[in-house]
Amino acid sequence: MPETPGYAEIAAHFRRQIQDGTLRPGDSLPSFKKTSEQFGVAHTTVNRAYRVLKMEGLTLVEPGVGTLVAPPASTGIGTRVALHAATGSALDGSESSRILEVGTVGADALVAARLEVAPGTPVQMRRRVVSRGGVPVHVSSSYYPAYVIAVAPELQEPVSTGASRELAASRLGVAQDQVLEEVTSRLATTAEKEALGLTAAEVVVTQVVRTVTLEDGRVVEVAVKVAEGSTILRWTTSLRAEVQEGGDDA
Repeated sequence: MPETPGYAEIAAHFRRQIQDGTLRPGDSLPSFKKTSEQFGVAHTTVNRAYRVLKMEGLTLVEPGVGTLVAPPASTGIGTRVALHAATGSALDGSESSRILEVGTVGADALVAARLEVAPGTPVQMRRRVVSRGGVPVHVSSSYYPAYVIAVAPELQEPVSTGASRELAASRLGVAQDQVLEEVTSRLATTAEKEALGLTAAEVVVTQVVRTVTLEDGRVVEVAVKVAEGSTILRWTTSLRAEVQEGGDDA
């Protein structure tokens, strides 16, 4: 780290401590004054560094308390697609994925409707738990139609590929186009509670049903992601207006 670090270096310092578990969810970051004195920088530099951590979903501000490490976060598909494009993995350095179950199942009404097949149609299911910093953040069950398995048979194996959807799209030779994510709440099943380390008799979880389509209109994956209520489900969407050419034709 430089003798007088900038805001990015200070943010990276605390990001590492959050990701390696030195700072745990609910822990307080040092006050602006202490951090300013520790790194020998102005108050405004610390403020900018802390703002970066907040925008990344790693911290939150509690009035009267200060800056706290946020509960575990489950990243949205847009971030994972970008991460895979940049690093070759859809998981960041603090995340791990463990396969819970792989097999052929009959599509239930929820999955069948989104894959546009009849209920009971055989589909490939892959269920896994994703942890961040060793803490389980969500259980995800992905369902793939027969034409995906035909080109990516390894999705039938109980081994984490790190990017199953990207593998399928690549083998089909068609890029991913868009995703529909539908968010609801419900009670967790016994299996979900066990995977997430939850012990209460009744636990409300957030369910995200994700349907990903390719540029040719085919569905490449339907996934059902379940996270305990205190887990932050995080999406980042650009609000920049696209500049279109053609003036009056826009």
